[in-house]
Amino acid sequence: MTATLPAYEVFALRYATVARRRPENFMVHDPHDGPMPMDYFVWVIRGEGRTWLVDTGFNKAAADARQRVFLRCPIDALSALGLAAGQVSDVIITHLHYDHAGNVNLLPNARIHLQERELQYATGRYMTHPLLRHAFAVDDVVEIVRGLYSDRIQFHDGDAELAPGLQLVLVGGHTAGLQAVRVHTARGWVVLASDASHFYENIHRESPFPIVLHVGEMLEGYRRLLSLAETPDHLVPGHDPLVLARYPRIGDPASEVVKLHAPPLAPLEVLR
Repeated sequence: MTATLPAYEVFALRYATVARRRPENFMVHDPHDGPMPMDYFVWVIRGEGRTWLVDTGFNKAAADARQRVFLRCPIDALSALGLAAGQVSDVIITHLHYDHAGNVNLLPNARIHLQERELQYATGRYMTHPLLRHAFAVDDVVEIVRGLYSDRIQFHDGDAELAPGLQLVLVGGHTAGLQAVRVHTARGWVVLASDASHFYENIHRESPFPIVLHVGEMLEGYRRLLSLAETPDHLVPGHDPLVLARYPRIGDPASEVVKLHAPPLAPLEVLR
């Protein structure tokens, strides 16, 4: 007899944004021009007596240095869900780029889940190339190394089940150890793609975002993640403003927190 899987709550919290134009977001030539801003999110998975934070965002200093519009500290934003930083039991770092791996020092009680090859990538020979290291922040990487020496890091080597209904999926492509998160909810299996697909259009048009280590792995990742989601509408990209528009908000609308375990408010329309 198959055990019933838990149905987790999953939330996306927007904490920053930046203005961009469409041609900046696709490796393949895009015939459309116009604004296509990029939002920055962290995600919370809650259930079975535990709180999992997926990625930790960046701080105001990093936003100023990279000319991003900083809306709120992503760790302080947990208060919109009635959470304090000390209540986060586990942090899943999808990859070590600056916008996903800052603020770890603000989560003193959390176990950190990371692909071993991602730390090897962020501290290895590829970082001698300014093009590849630009999206990393050395202080964030050093904080992860400190976490390793204080027994806070749990390394993974490929796919892993963290708990019933909560899985890590090694994707690669964007970085060497990029991992997505597959989580069972009341509406079925939801896949948090993180930067496996920045926008809905990246994955549904098979047109990669330009920051990529291995194009083939990114393209294969698109197909794999879609196969792991309950439907294409159960895959959530990492930076698309449509996420905030498509899902129901909770609490004060100004907090910009949406429920991903609830069905989207409107069908997905991808520009072709």
